[in-house]
Amino acid sequence: MAQHASRYGEGVFRPEDRGEDDRIDLGALAYDTVTMDRLRHLGAGPGWRCLDVGAGTGSVARRLLREAGVAEVVAADRDVRFLAAGPVPGLTPYEADVTSEAFAPGRFDLVHARFVLMHLPERERVLARLAGLLVPGGTLVVSDAVDLTTAYAPDGPYAAAMRAMWQGLRDTIGTDVTWVPRCPQLLAGAGLESVAAEIHVPPLEPGSPIGRFWAETWRRARAAMVATGLVDDAGVDAALRCLDGPGFAGLSPGMLTAWGRAAR
Repeated sequence: MAQHASRYGEGVFRPEDRGEDDRIDLGALAYDTVTMDRLRHLGAGPGWRCLDVGAGTGSVARRLLREAGVAEVVAADRDVRFLAAGPVPGLTPYEADVTSEAFAPGRFDLVHARFVLMHLPERERVLARLAGLLVPGGTLVVSDAVDLTTAYAPDGPYAAAMRAMWQGLRDTIGTDVTWVPRCPQLLAGAGLESVAAEIHVPPLEPGSPIGRFWAETWRRARAAMVATGLVDDAGVDAALRCLDGPGFAGLSPGMLTAWGRAAR
């Protein structure tokens, strides 16, 4: 496994840490409905065999089975402890490293990866490999974080913390979101057709799932954030208070989703 990829869970977001599954689920609450609307609009439905890469707690995989009625979802992750709580008909946990040459889960009508490539150092190679897992006419859907607001946000505790988070995660586990606007171009470069994209920015309101997600993320990434010198512990605490403050007008980073189809 590549160096940074191996440190994703070991360095900051460790699955064994108490509450990590809850943090993942807060992101799911913020984005799952948007994801499912897109996957169903692209045709996910009965008879489809699907691969969910970086499946986390399995929220998308379960909704594909329950709401879209797909035939099977192979839920792949480096650590499948959150997928093994109980058997779900049609759901197959697959513990594997997507960066490994041994990653060979089969061929699929739909391959979906959300908040995965942004953490990997060889994302273009991985993306091309995912495209190669499609059956003719199959669809690859990739979502990653895109921050189009923080760089232009007024100086203050929230903006300082968000900038420190991105830099700290890049320094420690290799997370990089600067490439994400190029994702549609990369899909086309992988030979996919009918490439398109959309961006969703969830409301950042006191008590909202996305606000609570960032709060939990900052708590786990605090050491990495402070190490950048862009913020200190008092600054992180001030930013956390901003998230719960009435009238807070900050904008959350969003999610860019891009998709394309394999030739028939």
